[in-house]
Amino acid sequence: METLEFVIYPDGRVIEKVTGIEGASCADVTAAIEAQLGIVLSSEKTSEFFAQSQNDAAQIQSRNTLHSEWS
Repeated sequence: METLEFVIYPDGRVIEKVTGIEGASCADVTAAIEAQLGIVLSSEKTSEFFAQSQNDAAQIQSRNTLHSEWS
């Protein structure tokens, strides 16, 4: 399940946490919200960012197989 969690502090800082989205597509999901919130001071990538979806892994395997057949 995809979730976005926001913690808003009295001084205006906002911490955003995205879970359930693998890869860099989380940036696509949050881009419009971040544009409205203001300047992003820092960003930390979670293990989900570095995880490959099953579809991505299949595409990489397919490319590797085709490449080895051409060699």
